[in-house]
Amino acid sequence: MHMDESEIRLRAAAAEDWDAIADLMGYVFHETYTDETRADEASVFEPERSIIAEDGDAMVGHAAAYTRDLTVPGGIVPAAHVTLVGVAPTHRRRGLLTRMMKRQLSEIAEAGREPVASLWASETKIYPRFGYGNAAQQLHAQIMTREIRPPELPAEGYEGKLRLVKPVDAAADFAKVYEQLRPERPGWSSRDDRWWKSVLHDPESQRDGATAMYGIVHETPHGPTGYALWRTLERWEQYGPDCEVRIREVVAADPQTYAALWRFLLTIDLTRSAKARYLALDEPLVHLVDEPRRLGIRVADALWLRVVDVPGALTARRYRCPIDVVIDVTDPLLPQNTGRWRLTAGAESAICTRTDDPADLACTVLELGTVYLGGPSLASLAAAGLVRELTAGAVNAASTAFGWHRLPNPIESF
Repeated sequence: MHMDESEIRLRAAAAEDWDAIADLMGYVFHETYTDETRADEASVFEPERSIIAEDGDAMVGHAAAYTRDLTVPGGIVPAAHVTLVGVAPTHRRRGLLTRMMKRQLSEIAEAGREPVASLWASETKIYPRFGYGNAAQQLHAQIMTREIRPPELPAEGYEGKLRLVKPVDAAADFAKVYEQLRPERPGWSSRDDRWWKSVLHDPESQRDGATAMYGIVHETPHGPTGYALWRTLERWEQYGPDCEVRIREVVAADPQTYAALWRFLLTIDLTRSAKARYLALDEPLVHLVDEPRRLGIRVADALWLRVVDVPGALTARRYRCPIDVVIDVTDPLLPQNTGRWRLTAGAESAICTRTDDPADLACTVLELGTVYLGGPSLASLAAAGLVRELTAGAVNAASTAFGWHRLPNPIESF
């Protein structure tokens, strides 16, 4: 019998709901939550930002958010990091996801702290319905390491050296480099001590047959300038060793460090291949090897972004060149964003205010989210018919301004 959705209530979660939430997420994402992984996720869980759908005594839906900052072009903004979203298989097609997502967006907007929300999508057709745009893509690489010449180190003046570390023991070194670079890396999220512990958490159940996580720090006389995290998968066949390097994170402050880390990862003894995700679309590695086809690159979606507060979001970032444009925005879920907004901005400042002036461009809040991190261009959305040019030349000018000198590079999912 089809139950009326009004019989299913939404409520805020409490800390004691975590085990039931983990059980539900296990069903939804086809994962087994061990005691170890439950404890790890509980360490960053924020019950006050968690929404539960209940049918009687049964938990049948859930949506949550983490409180973290996100680097955007020219700045760092508070961003709701949306996660743990799902509906029980017994309660699909009843509008529960829509109810939870609308409530979550309303709560984020009413709190007024976070002008944007971000997420990683399990299915990409779901979240555009709620105004999330595909703001950052990533490269996946399946590298034939014996078929390429790895990056070369400088012949003179190179003072770096590599130090093998146990990741959990080197968190301070990792954090030092990460924090140094984070303000300049759109798509990176803040990591406090809880988050570093979670990022470096390495339960055997999550290794997919590979080794424990390894770490390396790139040292210089002036301190650490980079690090890498990886694991290896043992594999042997009739010709001998055929092991695979599974690269988790490569962070480098300068070209020398970058080359040294990648040279190490691509030349580990007994390995013949390497896998990497979370690479940027403009990843320098593509230009450092002699056979880029052997990197086995494909493009995948990464971070999806939702503008929650149009003036707040547009003033929080900076722009590649001066711009003065009026944008007519439509937002069916958060009507306070609907209307015409004048953006006057550049590399040093940005002002966005409501206006009655004629619009130069028209789009929905989804397109604003798509271009917000400086990834997909506004011109490409206009070519797809998703942004309308109302004043000649406005698309080209705004597209250049919304771009950035490096493409966004989210390096962790959440």
